[in-house]
Amino acid sequence: MANELTYPMLPCGDIDEAIAFYEALGFKKTYRQLRPNPCAVIQREDWQMHLFGMPNFNPADSYGSVIVVVPDPDALYQAFVAGLRAKFGKLPAAGIPRILRPRKKFGTVSGFSVVDVGGNWLRIYKLGATDEAAEAEESSEVDGLTHFINVAARLADAAGDEKKAIRTLESGLKKYPAAEPMEIARALLYHAELAVRLNRKKVAEESLERVVGLKLSKSERKCLAEEIKHVETLISEA
Repeated sequence: MANELTYPMLPCGDIDEAIAFYEALGFKKTYRQLRPNPCAVIQREDWQMHLFGMPNFNPADSYGSVIVVVPDPDALYQAFVAGLRAKFGKLPAAGIPRILRPRKKFGTVSGFSVVDVGGNWLRIYKLGATDEAAEAEESSEVDGLTHFINVAARLADAAGDEKKAIRTLESGLKKYPAAEPMEIARALLYHAELAVRLNRKKVAEESLERVVGLKLSKSERKCLAEEIKHVETLISEA
């Protein structure tokens, strides 16, 4: 057979809260049912999902997870960020809900994640890329401090374990104090981002200050400008 379609069904505690969250991401409600079981259908262009309510549901206990492949994850991320800022007044980067920025691997955007109000993970990847291929490439060709950064990203951005991820970065920074300044800067910036997610604002500020104090060339600072701005914004909104 061909042309099959699959629609994920995601749990939530409050259907209307979930619909409002997805509307901030640019989705539209196409169906709403109150009885006998509360549920709804949301759609954003060709992307459709079903939401269903569960009594006494705890989002922190959700195992819901959806993989979505799109042609341009970076453009989608920017659209999501604009919608979430408009709804919440700041970027929700910690707790539930939250959005995790794209992680760049070898100069290309590989994808990003969103955790919705039901604790469900939306894992957005670039069309044509595979997570398994990226993992194999990282493990076989990357070492030193960059390896620790990649492991930390997998722990925090894929598994949601920010505590273990930040400890991993700290181990890497301790093990490779003489790493290239760009490597150290990227590790510190991600360390600051994780610290914000863990409500450790002072630690985040200290990591950002260390980046400012690094001996980086003008071209290197230009390369890091967007990431530095992102971390500065997260800290200011924390």
